[in-house]
Amino acid sequence: MDNRELLARLIKCEAGGEGDNGMRGVATVVMNRVRVPSGEYHRIGQGDLRKVIYQEGQFDCVRSVLGGVANPQTIWANPPEQIHYDIADWALAGNKLFTIGASLWYFNPYGPCPYSFPYNGTGSFQVAIAKHCFYNPTALYFET
Repeated sequence: MDNRELLARLIKCEAGGEGDNGMRGVATVVMNRVRVPSGEYHRIGQGDLRKVIYQEGQFDCVRSVLGGVANPQTIWANPPEQIHYDIADWALAGNKLFTIGASLWYFNPYGPCPYSFPYNGTGSFQVAIAKHCFYNPTALYFET
């Protein structure tokens, strides 16, 4: 699977029900991780989309098991549709959803967005789109 298809599959799996902006937000976060100049994602991902997506513990859709149970919703089980390829192409071309800013994280808290995420203080709330909350890195992130 090439990078375009890998990103399209991740977009569908992570945000397929979040509308165009939700999917663009997830794609922006992934590409922000690829392009971040320092910190954990730079050190581990080294600017490589595959390393970013397959970094252990980052995306539920890349885990075959969640909570000790087989994960039915993975990037392998859900082939992308044209909209997912279009958004992957958009992100791979260097485009970003402006409201996301430099966000490196997103998640669905199933309630109001907390001020910081991850809970170690490396991210601060940027914006909510559909059911996902997006978080920009704090100064602490760049020490990771």
